[in-house]
Amino acid sequence: MKRVQSVNAYQEALKYIAGGVNSPVRSLQSVGETPLFIKKATGVKLTDIDNNQFTDFCLSWGVFILGHNHPLVNKAVKAAVSKGTSYGIPSLQETELAKQVNQYIPSMERIRFVNSGTEAVMSAIRLARGFTRRNLLIKFDGCYHGHADHLLVSAGSGVADLRSASSLGVPDSFTSHTISIPFNNKEEVTKIFRERGKEIAAVIVEPVPANMGLIKPKSNFLDFLRDMTVKHEALLIFDEVITGFRLSIGGAQRLFGIIPDITTIGKIIGGGFPAAAFGGREDIMSLLAPQGPVYQAGTLSGNPVAMSAGLQTLKLLSAEDFYSRLNHKANMFIDELRDSVSGKDITINHLGSMFTLFFTANEVNSFEDVRRISLHRFAKFFRYMLSHRFYISPSQFETNFISEKHDKRDLARFVEKVRKFKD
Repeated sequence: MKRVQSVNAYQEALKYIAGGVNSPVRSLQSVGETPLFIKKATGVKLTDIDNNQFTDFCLSWGVFILGHNHPLVNKAVKAAVSKGTSYGIPSLQETELAKQVNQYIPSMERIRFVNSGTEAVMSAIRLARGFTRRNLLIKFDGCYHGHADHLLVSAGSGVADLRSASSLGVPDSFTSHTISIPFNNKEEVTKIFRERGKEIAAVIVEPVPANMGLIKPKSNFLDFLRDMTVKHEALLIFDEVITGFRLSIGGAQRLFGIIPDITTIGKIIGGGFPAAAFGGREDIMSLLAPQGPVYQAGTLSGNPVAMSAGLQTLKLLSAEDFYSRLNHKANMFIDELRDSVSGKDITINHLGSMFTLFFTANEVNSFEDVRRISLHRFAKFFRYMLSHRFYISPSQFETNFISEKHDKRDLARFVEKVRKFKD
């Protein structure tokens, strides 16, 4: 496979862009590769500037549940662009999308749109601290909630490749109000609440962690978090930037029947454009300026193009059988994939249309489990799949995704190549 143009493009990018990329994991450094430079994407196919075509299981980190370049989303976007790309004052699209989000995720009684998952989480935490008048935040090892300074504590995603607990440049004082504990560990949660319950503003959690690979919550763990936060008058924040509109039309909270106080969503909600949101109970959200004293703002927040893309995406996702069809296809695929890795010391974690192949024979239920896995084996597997024209999420600490556009042939070819993989 010739990749001369991508290699040259990366060398040029290094002269002008820090690290040559605008998000670290895109560099493919951890898997011993140089980045792909993509010129177009349609359905589940990526085409790079060397004209190599890849079947995509990363889908812009879960964004494209409908596949890339969906014609109806594009039509809505073009119509919006023809009227202007940003106003800096309200548009009807903002209210309409907020109505739709509220319909499908009723716990988000009031909503504020932002431009990224990091912004959504950062704002949600500020709001939680303002509402409770407390400072302490509890998160879980391996859960990634964006790159705000106070959240880079034992985080997943690209942070997991760093040697230290957080990023260089983050003062200890910024993280002193954040405590990270093992996911799926009720005993540690109980201990922290017993010792410091009156200081805890909120517990933030990915209800299904997807930034240390896919980890399922153990039975009743999320219910336990809900009960503990209510008992100690702290807030429960669900970070559904990945799981929102991915696991169901109502996200993980509908799937598990849990009602958090605040929810953050992103990725799918923008339909391929920079958009995210946070929302929750009316009494909490009323503290935001201009109604209340908690400040949050953004020039491009509620951008009419992104709102239009999100509206069309939700319209398509709301089809009665969309998720049943998608999840049925995913379940059939995972059954075949499990058979293909038999005897290879590979464990598959899966929920809905999300899955991770962990390069270990052991069960994987926590960040500690993931950190014991051979990253060398994963890197070899990534390069092998890339050579066979499959693009998977380029880190053992990330999750893969299936879209509406993956067909039986795409999935069968993936299974076949995995079956033939040898360490």
